[in-house]
Amino acid sequence: MSSQNEDPNVAHLQDWWQRNGKPLLTGGVVALVAVLGWQWWERNQTNQSQAASIVYQELVQAALDPSGKPDTARVTDLSNQLKQEYSGTTYSQYGSLFVAKVAVESGKLDDAANELKAIVNKPADDTVGELARQRLARVLAAQGKAEDGLKLLEGKVAEPYVANREELRGDLLVSLGRVDDARAAYEKAKSELPADAAEGTLQMKLDDLAKGDA
Repeated sequence: MSSQNEDPNVAHLQDWWQRNGKPLLTGGVVALVAVLGWQWWERNQTNQSQAASIVYQELVQAALDPSGKPDTARVTDLSNQLKQEYSGTTYSQYGSLFVAKVAVESGKLDDAANELKAIVNKPADDTVGELARQRLARVLAAQGKAEDGLKLLEGKVAEPYVANREELRGDLLVSLGRVDDARAAYEKAKSELPADAAEGTLQMKLDDLAKGDA
């Protein structure tokens, strides 16, 4: 009697398994593969980032040599390594910033501009993008293209970068003889800074403009 009562249950269980067991098992396998794949990707990204960090530190040391004479060839080689092997990391673009720095110090403004333009066109994040944009504006001004530099500084900018960008705009406007516009840019930069920070170089620039008006 008992086995007769169990048979329908067994049959029901078998029927349920045929209809639901395999899909559930397949779904479980897919989920497991997805989890393991994600863990592998995270480990790979961590390893990539750590390896890129080591190369980047070597690049920084070569660029900021205590003797004051950066190893230009070494900086270039390490930057190329970052671009080729770790292009997906921010270290690659921060390395390019140092390449541009060394190029400026060597008087190779065209090379510096090319490095910076590549970052501005496709920044890895907002910070490196804004750094590259501001440095490129300075390089353009040094090339006698201050107007192009000003155009590069147009548009919205994230709050943390407003003061630096406006001060830079002021510098470029001064170089173009647009004193009133420069004063307005400096004043806007000053308004974005704490009182103690605003009393430094920025105030000196405003004072210099005031002397020119006297």
